[in-house]
Amino acid sequence: MKLGIVGLPNVGKSTLFNAITNAGAESANYPFCTIDPNVGVVAVPDSRLDWLSDFHKPKKTTPAVVEFVDIAGLVKGASKGEGLGNKFLSNIRATDAIVHVVRCFDDPNVIHVEGSTDPLRDIQIIDIELIMADMEMVQRRIDKCSKAGRTGDKKAAHEAEVFQGLQDWLNEGRSARSYECGEDDAALIATAELLSLKPIIYAANLDEAGFSDYQNNAYYQQVAGVAAAEGAQVIPVCAQLEAEIAQLEPDEKKLFLDDLGIPESGLDRLIKASYALLGLISFLTAGEDECRAWTIQKGTKAPQAAGKIHTDFERGFIRAEVVSFDDLVANGSMNAAKEKGLVRSEGKDYVMQDGDIVLFRFNV
Repeated sequence: MKLGIVGLPNVGKSTLFNAITNAGAESANYPFCTIDPNVGVVAVPDSRLDWLSDFHKPKKTTPAVVEFVDIAGLVKGASKGEGLGNKFLSNIRATDAIVHVVRCFDDPNVIHVEGSTDPLRDIQIIDIELIMADMEMVQRRIDKCSKAGRTGDKKAAHEAEVFQGLQDWLNEGRSARSYECGEDDAALIATAELLSLKPIIYAANLDEAGFSDYQNNAYYQQVAGVAAAEGAQVIPVCAQLEAEIAQLEPDEKKLFLDDLGIPESGLDRLIKASYALLGLISFLTAGEDECRAWTIQKGTKAPQAAGKIHTDFERGFIRAEVVSFDDLVANGSMNAAKEKGLVRSEGKDYVMQDGDIVLFRFNV
């Protein structure tokens, strides 16, 4: 899963990204790695994997991971190449979802590129740049399909019609995400890889005072209103606080969060929200050699899940021996769960569930 962090300059985007990368560096199970200067990979927090690791004491524990891309501050005119806009827009294109960091605090010592704090204006600036970049892509598609449609290609003519409807919508300054159409037309639009079609999470970046009472913060409420209107998620964060949390050892981190009355860090909430947004779940494999979490799309069947481990597992799939994590914990061991008939033998049509612990049987 690759998430692109976007926002105007000086909204706390880099502070949040640095907190994320530090959190990755402190992860005991998965060493932080830098792919590029602006890319960080961090472990997905999963208490189920922690339990399995404590139980099996394996040689290796491997969590699922998330890749965060810090996309340098977009500015007005990015869609026309301003501020290295073309490069940044191409970076967004390569992500699965967007985390839009919105400044929700006043600080005279941190200059706002637009001169004042205004979440609605800031969101609109980013949206417009993404929409304008999309309009160019959509126009190219219309031109290509219209040409083919004039030769009698009915499929191309319909495609031109669909994208013309979308173009009219974008011209109103509205994102492709909010465009309503039939399932087949939506699938057609999805092939265009549009920026404003990508799922989005708004990270409302507050100062400590605002974060402690974010529900009553006027700036946060503005962002929450935008998110509600387009069916997106909003997560309150304090990037400065996240940077402090990221420096702590796991035990210290828990105490720090408890003192603040926060059940989990903003990074953990962000990852969980991203999984939900993209329809992702995790299944687990466990043993003395390795305990590991694997990320799959909700609705994935057992053979395809097996293929995440190795293509041979999918090709030679026989069955999956499955027990739910909760059943395993309740009974204390795999043998005890088997005695109660809780370890199931599932075939090719079995749809994987979040928290399934699986042993795949295969033959090639």
